[in-house]
Amino acid sequence: MKFQDRDKFQKINTRKIIFIAILVSQAMVLSIIERMIPVSFAVPGAKLGLANIITLTSIYLFTFKEALSIVILKSIMTSFIAGSLSNFLYSFSGAILSFFVMYFLILLGKDKVSTIGVSIVGGVSHNLGQLIMASLIIHSFNILGYLPFLMIAGIATGFIVGVTVRFLLKHLNKIDINKNI
Repeated sequence: MKFQDRDKFQKINTRKIIFIAILVSQAMVLSIIERMIPVSFAVPGAKLGLANIITLTSIYLFTFKEALSIVILKSIMTSFIAGSLSNFLYSFSGAILSFFVMYFLILLGKDKVSTIGVSIVGGVSHNLGQLIMASLIIHSFNILGYLPFLMIAGIATGFIVGVTVRFLLKHLNKIDINKNI
């Protein structure tokens, strides 16, 4: 590799790393803001899932490894700043399950499923991941009876997140993250 080519490659990687760091920061800020919003859903424990905007966007923009690193870094760093161990366990389990389900849904049906559909499935998966973690912690699967109620919330918030991501991707696709950042 020529020196000029290596320099260009390093510049591209640096720009991508900076963009990933910005997305991790945005996801953290959205998570912290979401905790401050006194949302009164009919379903206790339901949240807006604002950080899923960043997760879903990163799945569309980056490789599997890069997008997964955004999810993991966001979960760990947000828990250090504004959470606890139990908060981390619930958040991480939901985020990881949601990430994998959304990623493989896009991989298998990119032209068949919209960002809204992917987001709704991701919202429901996130709730399922959290309930599975809760059932493991309390040693009872009875808590999974709460899933239908959380699914309704996941569908509603997933719709909102999906519409937001569709709008965001429309504008982010105008830039080449490997060149113009």
